[in-house]
Amino acid sequence: MKYTRLTKQQLEELHQEFINFLATQSITASEWEMIKTNRPHIAEEEIDVFSDLVWEGVLTKVEYLENISAQQMHLFHLSSKEMKLISVKLRNPKVDLTTSEGFGWFKKNWQSDFVDYLVASKAYSDDPNADKFDLIQQGAVITKGELYNWFDKIIE
Repeated sequence: MKYTRLTKQQLEELHQEFINFLATQSITASEWEMIKTNRPHIAEEEIDVFSDLVWEGVLTKVEYLENISAQQMHLFHLSSKEMKLISVKLRNPKVDLTTSEGFGWFKKNWQSDFVDYLVASKAYSDDPNADKFDLIQQGAVITKGELYNWFDKIIE
């Protein structure tokens, strides 16, 4: 397995897509029930293959990721050629960006001496989707990029 198995909830949400996936392999509903009962390791393998297909589709389309912790924000733009990063670091230990109060403080004080910025870019490895998945494994979440684009405009 290249990525991680989808959770039970994710699989339930993708129920119809999973049925279509099984159908492409000529596995009927009754055959699937038999496989789950009599050959559970085969069922697990099918779920793993489906999970990897879903992840590949998602990772190919994702353009922005955010990883926000108490004192830092890492905002990524995943362009076709490279990963671009805007990093924000607070030097005020009393502020927690993960709270609405802390983010409110940041919105008022983003230009203060208590906020440091770093802009960087990095070429992908031979497997861009694996690079993106690594960021997600480290806590990044997929976004529409509003925060990245706002910073990108003000930093120019």
